[in-house]
Order: sequence, then structure tokens, then C-alpha cells
Amino acid sequence: MNHFTAHSQSRIASMRRHLLTLFVLLVVMCSNLFSQDNLFAKWEARTTATQARQPSWASPLVASYPMLVQNFRADFTRQITPALTPTWNYGASRGLNLVPGFNSEIDVYYPPYIQHNSKSKDGFGDVGFLYKYRFLSANENHGNYMLSAQVTATITTGSYSNGSTDASISPTLIGGKGFGNFDVISSMGGTLPTGDTRKLGRSIAWNTTAQYHLGKYLWPELEANTTRYFQGTHDGKTQNFLTPGVATRKFKFHPGDERSRVGLAVGGGMQIATSEFHTYNHALVFTSRLVF
Repeated sequence: MNHFTAHSQSRIASMRRHLLTLFVLLVVMCSNLFSQDNLFAKWEARTTATQARQPSWASPLVASYPMLVQNFRADFTRQITPALTPTWNYGASRGLNLVPGFNSEIDVYYPPYIQHNSKSKDGFGDVGFLYKYRFLSANENHGNYMLSAQVTATITTGSYSNGSTDASISPTLIGGKGFGNFDVISSMGGTLPTGDTRKLGRSIAWNTTAQYHLGKYLWPELEANTTRYFQGTHDGKTQNFLTPGVATRKFKFHPGDERSRVGLAVGGGMQIATSEFHTYNHALVFTSRLVF
């Protein structure tokens, strides 16, 4: 093992420890803050009232979702490229999701760290932001449906070409309908770079997720993730993945307290390429969500 490889692995191990430490600190902080009758408790009550007017579906592993959620989310993916090289993504462009009320959600996505295991340099990706507005919703007792729209924006903070050369804007329309324990969520949106379009290209993503509520905690799912490319290096090509997986409902830290919201949800699955063209063959996806 050469010095560069040893140094890189040491850096990755250190980053993993820092991410775990941050996650534990957030767990402790949220458990304490949201158990008190203060500003945070009032925010918590408002969030509970907002979410009570929507179905309690689990958030899909990969695809966008119409629900308003409040959590800190950390995802990890391991992609296998056509050259059989594993690429790890620590963070997967997830982060802090907040529900301030007003049928809205505001997200801040921290930059993911990308480990290539090849000649490409490892580094951080781009920072992202999201605003979501829920137009229509009814919980399981009053129709079991939802319709929302969101806009995601990224800024160029990536290092060593691990991010984009230009910022982007991604408007998306998302809806879903439930039928008892079964529900279907579908979304369509585009990614529009703010510059250098001929090189970066544009894309349209169409995702559909079928979920089933099994027992008290489990949500098995199957996603179809399709992307169509326009201009850029993939001009005219389409890739599709099928993603079987399972997510859990929140495991509450204080199950005896009806007002307490703090808990942990996890999930995992595998993206499998089903189209002739694909930028990677398959990817292992793991998600962890600190709900508060």
C-alpha cells in the first residue's frame, strides 16, 4: 500500500468518525431540546399539526416524495461503475429537513464526500437547498392522497471535479395516492444548469415508487428511477434503475410520551440498472433519519 492510499484511507476513516459523532450529538441535542416546553416544543407542535393533514407514508430511498418531513438525514451509497470500480458517496446530498408550517418544507443539503477508488481524486460535492410546498393533502382517514411541488438549487462548492462547474435549478412535481396499506408515489422534474449547458446538458427524471405498510414498522418498496438526457455527453440517452428496498417507521426514543417526536428510522436497498445505457451498474443504498 503506497503512502497516498494509506493517507486517503486514514482521511476517510476520520471523516466517518466525525459524521458518526455529529449524528450522536444531534440525537442527544434533539432528545433534550424537544422534550422541553420552549420554542422548540412549540415548533414541534406546529410540525405535528401540519403533518397530521397528510398520509404517514415512508420517504422513498431514492426518489422525491410529496410529504413534508422533519429530520436530519444521512445516506450512504456504493455504486459499481461499468469498469467494476466501487464509488462511495458519504452523505448522498441529503441533510436537514425542516417544517416551519405554512404547508412548506425547507431543506439544507450538506456536501457529500465522494471516494472513487480510482485515479480520480476524492473530494466533497456541491451544497444544495430545497423548498417544497404542499398543495393538496388528506390523511388516511380522509382520502389518503397528496400533491406537492419543490424547487432544488445547488451551488458549486465541489472539489476536484466532484461537483458541477455551474449551479443548477431542479423544479419537480410530486403526487401520491394510498389504497389502504398500499400507496404509489410518482414525481417528474428537470435539472437545469445555469451555465455551460452544451457540456453539462439538461435532464428529466421520472420516478415511481410503490410501497406497502407491513406490520407496525416496515415499508417494503420498489422504485423505478428513469432519467432522460438532453445535450451534454449523454445527449439522447435514457437510463433506468429498479430499486427494491425497505424502510422503517420511526422508532421513538421516548415511546411513553405521546408528544415526543424524536426517533430514528433506517432503510436500505439496491439500485439495479435495467437500461442498455447506464452511468453505473448498480448501487447499494443505506439511509438513516433522525426524526424530530
